[in-house]
Amino acid sequence: MNTQTSAPADAAATGERSSLLRLYLGRGVLAVAWALAFAGAHEDVDAVAITLLVVYPLIDAVSSLIDHRALPDGSERRVTAFNGVLSTLAAIAVGIAGAGGVAPVLHVFGAWAVISGAAQVAVGLKRRGPELGKQWPMLIAGGLSFVVGISYNIQAAGDDPSLDVLSVYATGGGVFFIVQAGLLGWKTRQLRSRTA
Repeated sequence: MNTQTSAPADAAATGERSSLLRLYLGRGVLAVAWALAFAGAHEDVDAVAITLLVVYPLIDAVSSLIDHRALPDGSERRVTAFNGVLSTLAAIAVGIAGAGGVAPVLHVFGAWAVISGAAQVAVGLKRRGPELGKQWPMLIAGGLSFVVGISYNIQAAGDDPSLDVLSVYATGGGVFFIVQAGLLGWKTRQLRSRTA
């Protein structure tokens, strides 16, 4: 085994895990904090609620930007860039939709959840492997986002749409990000113990 070439590769993989761990943990904590704030602020679709609605996809856009800057050129980087642009557009759209009330907000949020969920699954599949693990929390979260987004659009077309579901959505997504961060930390400790 050539230790001269494996050492830089191991260091790069460790750096990638550490960077993703911080990103996922921060993203997860912000999502849960957002859910708590939104749960108490969405009774009326007023300025506070609309501001929070705009902030949530912007959190995803900034996370995608941070992730994009750390990735090498390739399909994973392109999907991450796409998700960042999509989330920025979703923030603008949900801000505009807020003026129309609950149903338009749910339609926009649902459409965003469907497309960004598919993008998250694509990135999770690309990241599966010995260095970053199986990525199952990200794959489950992306798949659920896709399905839930469809249900939001169905609910928005119904008689009694509600924004209560968005706090649940953000909490679930946040928990999956935190779990993925924990798995990356465990993976790093496991690999360190093998090389010690």
